[in-house]
Amino acid sequence: MEATELWRLSAGALRSAYAAKHATPSDVTEAILARIAARDGAFGAVVTLDIAGARRDAAAADAAWRSGNPPPLCGIPLTVKDLIFTKGLRTAGGSRLFADFVPDADSAVIERVRAAGAIVLGKSATCEFGHKFTGDSALFGACRNPWDVTKTTGGSSGGAGAALAAGFGPLALGTDALGSIRVPSSFCGVIGIKPTYGLVPRAPGFAPPSWDSLAHTGPMARTPADAALLLALIVGSDARDRMSVDAPERFVYDRAAFEAIARDPATALAGVRIGFSPDLGYAAVDPEVAAIVARAVGALGACGAWIDASDPGFSDPLENVLYPIGMSELRASRAADTPQEQALLDPTLRAALAAAPEWSAVDYVRAGYGRSAIWHAMTAFFETHDLLATPTVAVPAFESGEIGVDTVAGRPVQKHLGWSPFTFPFNLCGLPAASIPCGLTAAGLPVGLQLVGPRFSESRILRAAAAFEAVRPWWPFAPG
Repeated sequence: MEATELWRLSAGALRSAYAAKHATPSDVTEAILARIAARDGAFGAVVTLDIAGARRDAAAADAAWRSGNPPPLCGIPLTVKDLIFTKGLRTAGGSRLFADFVPDADSAVIERVRAAGAIVLGKSATCEFGHKFTGDSALFGACRNPWDVTKTTGGSSGGAGAALAAGFGPLALGTDALGSIRVPSSFCGVIGIKPTYGLVPRAPGFAPPSWDSLAHTGPMARTPADAALLLALIVGSDARDRMSVDAPERFVYDRAAFEAIARDPATALAGVRIGFSPDLGYAAVDPEVAAIVARAVGALGACGAWIDASDPGFSDPLENVLYPIGMSELRASRAADTPQEQALLDPTLRAALAAAPEWSAVDYVRAGYGRSAIWHAMTAFFETHDLLATPTVAVPAFESGEIGVDTVAGRPVQKHLGWSPFTFPFNLCGLPAASIPCGLTAAGLPVGLQLVGPRFSESRILRAAAAFEAVRPWWPFAPG
């Protein structure tokens, strides 16, 4: 493959290319750095680029491959969301308050990917402290969708989604408190998985203080196998994150299993019971999105899965459950800001904080009861189903610069979060959920299919995604 086309390769394909001596990590790093230099001016996906560090890591990876004992991510480039701490590399959290902040420690996930040999290219765009479903910030400006630069990437891991879609490396790390991995994965046509709550440690970093009971860290990629490869290397507890856990059985990347699915997808999901809920029983959904997702669920059936129409049975948790919990946690994280610091916050964050009521401790605990009701409904659902399938987002990507839309399929929705009703319920109950690209609108914008499973079912979700990919190939389909 020509050097200028190396950006197209998956992480798995890069490992094969390195092993066969068809390319080196330095070759790939230079190709991707050149692509970022040529194209990212239109997208704003990478807000802090570490050229010297990437070249240093690539040279070390070259040597490791020559030695014959490369670690699992040796020479694989990735971007890191700007909320995740990187030692010696600016981590601003999309905030003017931290415009020059350089952490003195790596987050646990960065320690793990560095130990696995990954090349950290730089930091990807996010909105300030991940407070909304877009990737723009007052510090770094707009983050635009490579499929259509007039459209949003979604967020808050918008830079990660844009970087993957634009070919700025095959892997990315994102965070997800309300849907911030899955929304940009849907809008940008990539794969992202929010693991079981606590399975991937978050500390140190900006995310836990803002959304302590909701935030997850997870992988984003262009193929299910790549997402599984990255996930397997970042799971497991860390003493710095009191909510981090070890799975009953450690998640392991099984390359042979993904290869077997690719060879014979027709039986890959035999015996898997998938409940399909097109609206969770209450959500407004754009008709074009609904039709694309329904066809995608049919493709899962072609892989041997048993499909039935089934709602999990909980009511819309936005107003009475999510807001008292999420906005109280966000408000608490900014409670110590001085008036001068408040003036530097993104206007949409200031507006959200000002508009939120002062919920009482009783309100917060009562919302916790609603959160438990979702958990019990999903526990009952998974007694008869292995996975839940829904749209990832109720709409395609909307105009860049907007915080959201206020109408879906003719029904009014809350503009900040109401157009993404399928993501945050599964943050409230901590279940793993992935978005996989499943089609394009007539305007050429990607649409995502969400797969949700019980706790620690990441393998099941990603294997279902791999089966779908085998019958409905997506990558290297790319914008432009």
